[in-house]
Amino acid sequence: MQIVEIDGFNAHCAAKGVARDVSLFLMQGEPIAIGDFVMVHVGYAIQKINEQEARSAWEVYDEMLAAEATGA
Repeated sequence: MQIVEIDGFNAHCAAKGVARDVSLFLMQGEPIAIGDFVMVHVGYAIQKINEQEARSAWEVYDEMLAAEATGA
């Protein structure tokens, strides 16, 4: 997800039309800024990633959803 707003250890993030509030608590010590991409798991940012890595992850996720929808 891409960070849209930061408030302390919380960030408002968005990806593919979905917005979530995400905890940055596990990313202490990592420089985080608005516009950065983070991997999110159960409401926590767990890893900073670059834009290409984010796009690749979204493509894989879209492929998984498409395969599930078709029963493949």
